[in-house]
Amino acid sequence: PHVIMRFFTVPRVRDARASAGWALVFIALLYTVAPAVGAMARMNLMDTIQPAPGESISYAERPQWFKNWEKTGLLKYEDKNGDGKIQYVADKAQNEMVKVDRDIMVLANPEIAKLPDWVVALVVAGGLAAALSTAAGLLLAIASSISHDLLKGVFAPNISEKSELVASRIAMAGAIAAAGYLGLHPPDFAAGTVALAFGLAASSIFPALMMGIFSKKMNKQGAMAGMLVGIGITLFYVFQHKGIFFIADWKYLQSWGSNWFLGIEPNAFGAIGAVFNFVTAFIVSKVTAPPPEHIQHMVEDIRVPAGAGAATGH
Repeated sequence: PHVIMRFFTVPRVRDARASAGWALVFIALLYTVAPAVGAMARMNLMDTIQPAPGESISYAERPQWFKNWEKTGLLKYEDKNGDGKIQYVADKAQNEMVKVDRDIMVLANPEIAKLPDWVVALVVAGGLAAALSTAAGLLLAIASSISHDLLKGVFAPNISEKSELVASRIAMAGAIAAAGYLGLHPPDFAAGTVALAFGLAASSIFPALMMGIFSKKMNKQGAMAGMLVGIGITLFYVFQHKGIFFIADWKYLQSWGSNWFLGIEPNAFGAIGAVFNFVTAFIVSKVTAPPPEHIQHMVEDIRVPAGAGAATGH
């Protein structure tokens, strides 16, 4: 959403939709080719350790990038057969690369490819900038949602601006603490954690946004019920695999096994939660009162803003 919003600065609704559509196409391409880039990066790593099939370099002759990442503890070697050579094979009993952290591939790959230091610096700076900009935007959204939308809009409509600001700061501090805890105890590697976050968003916010825009009959009861059911089912499945709040000792129903629902991994279960969200929201909205007339007009204005047309000269 924070990327697509950049494409809405256009004169007409049709242009905005076209811009957002093309943005989604390129974003889809980016995510589609990411596994291929990861696979080629891993192949690049393997080629530096095993230049030819059946041929392995000695540990004493390991490249500099290998030494650099060993110091971080994210890359570990264990000479299991005592021959002094690095055996990197699929068999865990024979594999001597006992740890190759998946999170290092983005930063290690420029080093493995022997690119200049300034390229590595650009990759690091780009990753850090992306993380900081995303974190800043999400922190502002969390603080605003809790202090303004939830606290002032629902629980305390008469709250003062000063109290709202204090609540916003407290919410931001809580979000930072939660993010820090998950950073120290990540539920998965980086890509898996992102997939999990997207899954939670898909099972909660996405259906409400879609049905709120494309269905004038969607009411707050349906949206709230759908969000609760969607994220509840998703968290039930995720916590059953990873433990409550991602604490491994707090797993439950382990006798059910892993990926017991159609073989779906917990990181990808958000799509199933979204389906439950859609169905629940649709059913509840049908058996409860429709939204007020002015809300339905507002939805219509979101689709086609009043007076929207081509830009004119000033």
